[in-house]
Amino acid sequence: MSHAISSELLKRFDIPGPRYTSYPTADRFVEAFGEADYIQALEQRRVGSMALPLSLYVHIPFCESVCYYCACNKVITKHHERAAEYLRYLAREVELQVQHFGQGHSVSQLHLGGGTPTFLSDLELEDLMSMIRRNFTLVPGGEYSVEVDPRTVTEQRLQTLARLGFNRLSFGVQDFDPAVQKAVHRVQPADQVFALVEAARKIGFESVNVDLIYGLPLQTPESFARTLAQVNELRPDRIALYAYAHLPSRFKPQRRIVAAELPSGGDKLAMLSASLDALIGAGYVYVGMDHFALPSDALAVAKRQGRLHRNFQGYSTQPDCDLIALGVSAIGRIGATYSQNAKTLEEYYDALDQGRLPIVRGLALTRDDLLRRSVIMAIMCQGQLQYESIELGHLIDFKSYFARELEALAALAEQGLVTLEDSGMQVTAPGWFLVRAIAMVFDKNLQVDQDRARFSKII
Repeated sequence: MSHAISSELLKRFDIPGPRYTSYPTADRFVEAFGEADYIQALEQRRVGSMALPLSLYVHIPFCESVCYYCACNKVITKHHERAAEYLRYLAREVELQVQHFGQGHSVSQLHLGGGTPTFLSDLELEDLMSMIRRNFTLVPGGEYSVEVDPRTVTEQRLQTLARLGFNRLSFGVQDFDPAVQKAVHRVQPADQVFALVEAARKIGFESVNVDLIYGLPLQTPESFARTLAQVNELRPDRIALYAYAHLPSRFKPQRRIVAAELPSGGDKLAMLSASLDALIGAGYVYVGMDHFALPSDALAVAKRQGRLHRNFQGYSTQPDCDLIALGVSAIGRIGATYSQNAKTLEEYYDALDQGRLPIVRGLALTRDDLLRRSVIMAIMCQGQLQYESIELGHLIDFKSYFARELEALAALAEQGLVTLEDSGMQVTAPGWFLVRAIAMVFDKNLQVDQDRARFSKII
């Protein structure tokens, strides 16, 4: 196969595991971490990191209708007037944030996620961006992206997004097959998506991403092959290809999916294998962790040049930086801490009404956490470890500190996923497709806790 990985290997590593948008992962956050801890982290940032740019994430939770596969934090409503109230509270949250670190900080990355950010009207989007620009400085050359439901935008709306400063779009497609779309309650004709992507190119967006999901109800290897052919014809700059994780006990919308209509494990593996062949055969670069990009896209260039980074939004070309998270359920990172806002609108609004930041849980990283984060991110982003650089950065002896992990790596080397040398480790071409499994070797929490059912499967 063109992707140089066997079906046997895919089957062997079809196990649950984290996506490592952070380490430790969000399931390790504790309620003992609260607003006071976050403010302390901000104060420490004022001392040592003020000149470094920030990343901003803004969560817009509203959707007009529910997609049955969805595991995101969202509020299903057709009452668009609820957005105005939410934006008022967002402004209040920003006001409290800048009280602690000051106005005008440089921002090199902004992402509007959801939910459906395009649930907001043009005027509301303008108000949101005006509020952000009053409090932060969006620097030239940054990544400014927004998630788009094709059912909620027109070419005129795309022009508005460009005028507001967004230079990257991510379209939620999932599958072009009408029967699959109906089964997951997300019907959107392919020609609608094609027209919007063409319009985005004419307008001048730097990068257009398309999200796909395999493993949805009524999907078959044959039907998904047709979707892949359409995607290759569409030729977006980036593609995110996710495996559907059916966890109805955790995510209520998934209870509406008929379990008997889900493809078998063998069919899911066949879809993944065919996807790798089709996309790489069409000229896409496998960036890692479900992500593909055209060779000319900034993400593929960053991988070639060793400048790839990873944060709560996935892979990024921007240097590793602190992340300010705004909105209900949003997760941020300041220095050696992670924090998460309240998960319901009621809790979120109540905290802000009391003049408090709506942080309900988080984590202060230990020295071991920071060390393992460095190792895992090096594997996920650069595909290699240079032991000496880790030793100098964290004042350890790598081979003695990670003796257990090196034994596990030796087993992966026998399977062709990594190559080991005296000075370091390198992920092989087949290993990139299973990079989560390689990173998991260094996850201390997984070594202690073998209950991995809360994670989606690697495949």
